[in-house]
Amino acid sequence: MKKSILITGANGQLGRALNSVLKEQLDSDTIILNTSSREPTAYCPVLLDITNPLAVTNIVQDLNPDIIVNCAAHTAVDLCESEKEKAYEMNALGPKNLAVAAHAIDAKFIHISTDYVFNGEKKTPYTEEDETNPQTVYGQTKLEGERLVQNHCEKFFIIRTAWLYGEGKNFVNTMLRLAEDKVEVGVVRDQFGTPTSAQELAKAIVFLMNTENYGLYHGTCEGIATWYEFATEIYRLAGKAVKVKSLTTEEYPTPAKRPKYSVLENKKLKELDYYMKPWKDALQEYMKDKI
Repeated sequence: MKKSILITGANGQLGRALNSVLKEQLDSDTIILNTSSREPTAYCPVLLDITNPLAVTNIVQDLNPDIIVNCAAHTAVDLCESEKEKAYEMNALGPKNLAVAAHAIDAKFIHISTDYVFNGEKKTPYTEEDETNPQTVYGQTKLEGERLVQNHCEKFFIIRTAWLYGEGKNFVNTMLRLAEDKVEVGVVRDQFGTPTSAQELAKAIVFLMNTENYGLYHGTCEGIATWYEFATEIYRLAGKAVKVKSLTTEEYPTPAKRPKYSVLENKKLKELDYYMKPWKDALQEYMKDKI
């Protein structure tokens, strides 16, 4: 039976990747909604303010989807520090509104979260059971969003991811843009994580939505890298003769504290016998269209 799937935040890099993967892998009717404050686009013409509970309830009841996937968030980590109210509305209240609406129609609800819910002080990969301790407004509001989703919806999947890249603004595309007129770029060498392709995460989302194994998951590509190693690999694959200068976190100050170590272990996905690609393999696949 054909499924009806509603994607909020569909104009972002994960939303676009998910829409693409759904078309390839699943016989479904996909409804995409733009949740940004910008004007509607040709790709995603329908706007939805997820912070407005009445608007969310009305559109969810009208469309009556089988599955709702929330890819919308206020992800500008530094801006969140000065836009606390907006961050809370988008990252906590918005997911709550969608969870309430999903529960009312007995739909599955998939929500995307982040590695920033941890403090970054661990030396080994974080599992789903590890204690959270966010150090930024972004992490705090995303964690509150997780809690609200769990409190208001029974059929939920929460997927924490990290260092995401795809179609849109992200580290990979920033490095490629800088290569157009720079011979040297500075990148931090003492923050550890896992670069994750939006396409790979989208495939994991589709896998989970076809199960009833509800709960909290980690979803990143396999392996560990620093931002310095990530940048070096990007330029190697792109064939760009750009010198990558290694910096310390102290040499690259930001308004929001970055976790020193935010590698996530996909423990629960692996228990379901699902494995995401190594980060270098996923990056190589992504870069094929960039070279």
